[in-house]
Amino acid sequence: MSPHKSIDYYFAPQSPWTYLGHQRFADMARAAGASVNLLPMDLGKVFPVSGGLPLPKRAPQRQAYRLVELKRFSEWLQLPLTLQPKHFPVPGDNAARLIIATNLQQGSDAAMRLAGTVMGAVWAEQLNIDDAATLLELLRRCALPAALRDAAQSPEVQARYDAATQQAIDAGIFGAPSYVIDGEMFWGQDRLDFVERRLASIKRA
Repeated sequence: MSPHKSIDYYFAPQSPWTYLGHQRFADMARAAGASVNLLPMDLGKVFPVSGGLPLPKRAPQRQAYRLVELKRFSEWLQLPLTLQPKHFPVPGDNAARLIIATNLQQGSDAAMRLAGTVMGAVWAEQLNIDDAATLLELLRRCALPAALRDAAQSPEVQARYDAATQQAIDAGIFGAPSYVIDGEMFWGQDRLDFVERRLASIKRA
């Protein structure tokens, strides 16, 4: 029997880089027979302890190059992406809690599906994922129960969000998306080729 493969998936639902890699990552994990441990994190808490800066505080040249890279990758991957969407920057907390609640009640496959829908809502559709009505509509699109919106406000879900954020800090995570396999971190959707190779190496072990 081959070893069990598990990937810790640290992400922020408002991250464009997470959006660009999400479906490829989901397909890769499924093909490798790997389970995904979804860990939405609060970048507002991760950045201060890891040397990161929120987008508006970054140097102009870094902000400009970010737009160049987003355009390059969206065209290369053939994924629709609005470089400066109407609702961005946007808080990701409500969406993150909804993904956590979905994972708890409906499982990781449903949570992955919802996460991808949320990311596309920001970057392809310019929707406000901090809005309760928008999140309800995204649940409907994923054929998920509307009651998850209320469940997302529970203390248990908040505790899990806080725990995932602390786990990210403890693991040395500094940006989204980050994938961790057996303690080895891969930062960024442009490192998914290495994630795939690492998963393949477990199969050969």
